[in-house]
Amino acid sequence: MSGHSKWKTIAHKKGLADAKRGKIFSKVGRELMIVARSGGGNPDNNPTLRALIAKARSVNMPMDNVERAIKKGTGELGGGQLEEVAYEGFAPGGVAIVVKALTDNKNRAASEIRHIFTKFGSNLAGQGAVSRNFKRKGQILVNATGIEEDKLMGIVLDAGAEDMKQEEGIFEIVTEVADFFSVLEALEKAGIKPESSELTMIPDMYVRVTDKSIASTVMRMIEALEDNDDVQNVYSNLDVDETVLADMEQQK
Repeated sequence: MSGHSKWKTIAHKKGLADAKRGKIFSKVGRELMIVARSGGGNPDNNPTLRALIAKARSVNMPMDNVERAIKKGTGELGGGQLEEVAYEGFAPGGVAIVVKALTDNKNRAASEIRHIFTKFGSNLAGQGAVSRNFKRKGQILVNATGIEEDKLMGIVLDAGAEDMKQEEGIFEIVTEVADFFSVLEALEKAGIKPESSELTMIPDMYVRVTDKSIASTVMRMIEALEDNDDVQNVYSNLDVDETVLADMEQQK
């Protein structure tokens, strides 16, 4: 999303995450297992694992949980075998949706995710039809309170950040994957703790939705997908019109 609606949605999702912290820990733990299994349990030699550990810290996941998940992934502790699967499609209004899942039962995951798409009047698409319009990037969010924009911009750009912008009291810092850790390290040295930091998928273009019914349907669909136990991440190019979003919030 972009503009006012983007940051309102981030705040909304953060509230959902706080309310479902146990589920968030479970999802991050599964991801840690997969990444440790494929690339090893040493974050110095596994950049993706290092990014996930940073993500775990940003959601206040206990380090005991993090270490246990890594050991399950490397085989030091017993754990179920998980597979990575991806689904993509289009929601009402032409909004693109990419779903990343980790599951021990691909048939169940496919059935449940297909059901959610169908329930909200959406259609699955072939692999690559949607995801090719997203780019893998590092995304760091910093609370703007008490931080000078010029100073922060100097820190992150010197460390290799691609872009930084401020809206609704939040600085969004975007990096190439290769520069993600150097920017995080620069922030840490400056004593700045991000609100969140992760490797994510950012769309090339957003679809602006001005119809309240469509916006509500797509947002409920995204929440239903995120609530599924197998789903790790949901990415979309949804951009809700500010007036529509404000109207929706007033009616809650």
